[in-house]
Amino acid sequence: MLIIRNSYHEKIDNAYRYTPIVVLIGARQVGKTSIMKSYTASKSSLFLNGQDSEIAMLFEKLSSIEQYLSIHLNSELSGLLMLDEFQYIEGISTMLKLLTDKHSDLKILCSGSSSLDILQQVEESLAGRVRVIEVLSLSFAEFLLFKNPGLFKLQQSIDFTESNALTAPLDSLLNEYLIYGGFPRVVLAENPTDKIELLNDIYQTYLMRDVRMYIANEHFVGFNKLIRLLSMQIGNLVNINELSKECRLPYKKCEEYMYLLQQMYIIRLIEPFHTNKRKSISKMTKIYFYDLGLRNIIYNSFNEPEYRVDNGSMFENYVLLELWRKRRAAGTIQFFRTQSGSEVDFVTIQESEKKAIECKFKRIEKPVNFPHLSSFSTDEGIEKQFVVNLRINGLHNNIHFVSAIVVDRI
Repeated sequence: MLIIRNSYHEKIDNAYRYTPIVVLIGARQVGKTSIMKSYTASKSSLFLNGQDSEIAMLFEKLSSIEQYLSIHLNSELSGLLMLDEFQYIEGISTMLKLLTDKHSDLKILCSGSSSLDILQQVEESLAGRVRVIEVLSLSFAEFLLFKNPGLFKLQQSIDFTESNALTAPLDSLLNEYLIYGGFPRVVLAENPTDKIELLNDIYQTYLMRDVRMYIANEHFVGFNKLIRLLSMQIGNLVNINELSKECRLPYKKCEEYMYLLQQMYIIRLIEPFHTNKRKSISKMTKIYFYDLGLRNIIYNSFNEPEYRVDNGSMFENYVLLELWRKRRAAGTIQFFRTQSGSEVDFVTIQESEKKAIECKFKRIEKPVNFPHLSSFSTDEGIEKQFVVNLRINGLHNNIHFVSAIVVDRI
């Protein structure tokens, strides 16, 4: 059964109001192809695979692809053309531009595993004609939908302003999500052994094959060590100089490979927050992974969260991903840290609205004060403060306590 990820369908619908071409971009196995195949806004549609060499040849000439579409789509060349893994077709951006310029009723939906090549092609050839939509692995709500639609409805019904006593099944599934992440095939696998094997497959094919082509042979051992070290540092400041020394990679190469990992949707770096009132002491960024299951296969640990020394970092990574998925186009997520060690985990900025967010992997039984969060928020004029925890919802001294299972409501 094909499970619908409505949030992406809504983004595609909105994009087509302004542009004829939409590109879904993200890591392998996050569900881009399924989103394409389940998108049925047009009565007339055609799905093509860009990895098929015969399909790729059709795009060498405009007349060739027009003739093919007139037979297999419709004679008017209207409707929806879906092109999976479009980055494998040489010169595809120019051909898509020609097609949509000539045929105004044709919409094109593409997908590609993120790479520097795709982004460069899109930016140079399709400016003004394309909307790029970032596809991530399943959010926690989508994870519940895949696992149990009934529990998804329960999660959707919870009011984060008040505590709910019926969340035990959701709490249990949150642990599973923190361990194995949100790759759809991994989520649907029945047992832990299968989940780990699937994660290893993704790790080997994506990181060890796709990313490999960008890594110099003499740096591959160092690159592998870099990935491993990064998996150990989620939620922490990144010191590229130290990483360079430990991996025995030149500083510039270490920096380049980390940029590559961001472009390939493996890691996410967030910047420090500072204003004229207060300056963060650090210019260093903090690191997170785009999927916790991928992080854990690299880190090589699938123990239950409550018994792990890295549970706080995993929890913080989870919250960051939930916030990132809800972020609007111009929104940013940052962190704040002072010289004394006082820290605010996340500061989200959407247009003129700012929110300060703390993450606590604790079963907070009753509301308590968080002086550093309150002080920071007062100084920066931030009205909305949140503490994400494992237990309670509610409002106390202007701080919203939010249980982790509904962090998507922030």
